[in-house]
Amino acid sequence: MGLNKPLLFALSDTKPGPKNLITDVAGVTVGHKTVVTDRLRTGVTVINPCPDNIFREKMPAATHVINGFGKSTGLIQINELGTIETPLVLTNTLSVGTASMALVKRMLAENPEIGLSTGSINPIIMECNDSSINHIRDLGVTEDDVNDAFTAAATDFAEGGVGGGTGMRCYELKGGIGSASRQVEIDGKTFTMGALVMSNFGLSTDLNIYGHAIGKKFVDNKDSKEKGSIITIIATDIPFNSRQLKRIAKRSGIGITRTGSFSGNGSGEVTLAFSTANRISHFPDHELSTVQAITDDKIDRYFRITVDIVNEAILSSLAHAQTTPDRDCKPMLCLKDALLQLGNDEEALQLRSDLGL
Repeated sequence: MGLNKPLLFALSDTKPGPKNLITDVAGVTVGHKTVVTDRLRTGVTVINPCPDNIFREKMPAATHVINGFGKSTGLIQINELGTIETPLVLTNTLSVGTASMALVKRMLAENPEIGLSTGSINPIIMECNDSSINHIRDLGVTEDDVNDAFTAAATDFAEGGVGGGTGMRCYELKGGIGSASRQVEIDGKTFTMGALVMSNFGLSTDLNIYGHAIGKKFVDNKDSKEKGSIITIIATDIPFNSRQLKRIAKRSGIGITRTGSFSGNGSGEVTLAFSTANRISHFPDHELSTVQAITDDKIDRYFRITVDIVNEAILSSLAHAQTTPDRDCKPMLCLKDALLQLGNDEEALQLRSDLGL
């Protein structure tokens, strides 16, 4: 989905993939489990990088921590070895342990050699604090919820306040899950880059969309401290190596700041990038391997695409969210309703048109 209209002020001239989602990268699927009760507004989102066994055939990957106020797991080994060997799970901060246990059990069931004839497993759980909307102390996410998200994984998935994004807020509006993609021709072949974000960051007064500092016009500028987070996942079938993926991941911060963020002290901002090309066998037949990679002097256009898809994914998370009660049962406005409250304000009307709201 992404935005209903093309991203304005794009740095690159590439076009979105068929779905304008991270799942335009072949093999990638996304699933949600949304948990809503009287006290809970939380959930789980899973990203499956491939349909086959990622532990046995790992993928090149890298992470970049823009601001380290976070509790994600698995990042150290990714930075050391340059690979991922499990799907990715996104949830709330206090559910990291539960999600990790569910993922470990899943990987053990699929790989009976783990812990016996081979090593252990590096589960990747990434999180944001949803306590402004969700009663996070209730520990509302269960292992079954994680398994349900895996069962729901598909190439089509919802955006906004769903799955891991159910209790997230972005620029003091309702945030959540957003995604976008771009396709590019390389040597006569079509390749794809996609992004998925779980947006939970920013002060409303800083929100900037297409150069419009619209956040300054919103009436409820409640907080004076930036204390949110954003998780960004970048997937591609372009044959980047882990060093290049690290460089790609670093450019995600530019896409984030294009929406107005300054990466505050209390904001946990973590990016993980992976490539589905150049799979790495856990049980290699040979000591030497041959891989393809983009030459570094051609990499600028992929930096540009990264900025575009991250920027659009954030705006898409805002555009698809719905107004939701916060933890105190007060309305957490979505972007559309916040713009509607501005009435006939010319900037608000223009942005509603530009965003397709």
